[in-house]
Amino acid sequence: MGTGVYNPYDVLNLFQKRVFGAYWFETGTPSFLIKLLAERKVFLPRLQVLHTTAALLSSFDVDRITPEALLFQAGYLTIHDVRQPVLGKWMYTLGYPNREVEASLNEVLLPEYGVPGDAEAQERLTVILQRGALDELEAMVRSLFASIPSDWYRSNPLAGFEGHYASVFYSHFAALGLDVRVEDATSYGRIDMAVLHAGRVFLFEFKVVERQATGEALRQIKDRGYADKYRARGEPIHLVGIEFGRAERNVVGFEVETLSG
Repeated sequence: MGTGVYNPYDVLNLFQKRVFGAYWFETGTPSFLIKLLAERKVFLPRLQVLHTTAALLSSFDVDRITPEALLFQAGYLTIHDVRQPVLGKWMYTLGYPNREVEASLNEVLLPEYGVPGDAEAQERLTVILQRGALDELEAMVRSLFASIPSDWYRSNPLAGFEGHYASVFYSHFAALGLDVRVEDATSYGRIDMAVLHAGRVFLFEFKVVERQATGEALRQIKDRGYADKYRARGEPIHLVGIEFGRAERNVVGFEVETLSG
């Protein structure tokens, strides 16, 4: 049995131009799909690992089709695992086919979530992660959420929900093509988000609070031993607890702790 190739168009362009690029994605992403994902308030990190049944995969009713089914049928999601826990009952795990699609889709979705495009800020984020400069990361995260216009919140009442902040935060990292892992399973629970980059591990936990920071986000990372999963890598592990204020619509608590490799 030969090795499967996701998309020959990508491969042929790579051989011709000798440069990696988002060739398949650039052939055209329907604007209605992007708007549908935003209008339905899809929790973007969930698309990385999506558990579903055959009913979603076979849905073709245009009036009732879910965004997830549309993403699958258009090739933005693919099947990663198939199992049959009960005879005749098939379960599927969907996810992005590759990092090109994940990065490109999240990049075009950010403006729909109120975040203006800023190539310079994205490049700066990469440098911050390479250096492990967590104080600069805090300033950048505050700036990111401060850049969302108040008008956007008036028409999208999501500010009080943890999913909104997690989606924006995740998409900002995923758009760079970084190794981002959401709902990362450990024997003690699930890490909201892990980022592996430049010989460092970053573990993020998010909470939405009324006004005052509680320290609960960082405390959860430590109490549940989330870092244990990555200790064998011998790399610095940065624990980052972020708390968003429901009324402030921005970061009210940003606590960090670094464990040596």
